[in-house]
Amino acid sequence: MSASPPLISLRSVSRTYRTDGIAVTAVRNVSFDIAQGEIAAVMGPSGSGKSTLMNMIGLLDLPSEGAVYLEGADVAGLSEDRRSSLRAHSIGFVFQSYNLLARHDAIENVALPLVYCGVGRRERLARAEESLQAVGMLHRAHHFPRQLSGGEQQRVAIARALIASPLIVLADEPTGALDSRTGAEILALFAALNRTGQTIVMITHDPGIAKQCRRTIRLHDGELVADEKQATILPKRSAAP
Repeated sequence: MSASPPLISLRSVSRTYRTDGIAVTAVRNVSFDIAQGEIAAVMGPSGSGKSTLMNMIGLLDLPSEGAVYLEGADVAGLSEDRRSSLRAHSIGFVFQSYNLLARHDAIENVALPLVYCGVGRRERLARAEESLQAVGMLHRAHHFPRQLSGGEQQRVAIARALIASPLIVLADEPTGALDSRTGAEILALFAALNRTGQTIVMITHDPGIAKQCRRTIRLHDGELVADEKQATILPKRSAAP
């Protein structure tokens, strides 16, 4: 029996942008795989290419050279409509700034991705309740973002990322806007999700976050400089969120 392909594969990936006629290469000749069930950090200083790499893993952008594969399929060979559908169904995004809609309460924010998946309102809200429950935020379902703390908003954002049961969750500096205690709670939540089998990649410049993941992929000036696996894992989530 042949082995299953990696969830995500990057093969000699480069991304070059042109600004005012000047070519700038943000990512250069990067290759690695992400397996189902991994929790990994992509680490590097500002300008190292982390966000560009996340955009390619998340099918928001295509490489200038090389290839990105999702479950063995070269995403560059897919139509834009197909890539959009894969993003909606297979990729969950969590951002430092939460990106919640101010005029919608928590449950409506969480349910929003299912609109683009063609799911009816009743099912959307039922699944949003389940997703909020998974992150300990069901009791705040009808509160608006302005009524939530930073940590609560990030939990809602994580619930939103999980609602379509994605293959992979991409988190871009998910604790960057939080104090250290709340940030630790969010990391523990990611650990709990990973123990259920959720694949998670966190983009970070924080060595403390990277140290707590099973794997750290390091970038510098757009190049892959290290790919390290370690026994240390994220802390367990507290019993009461």
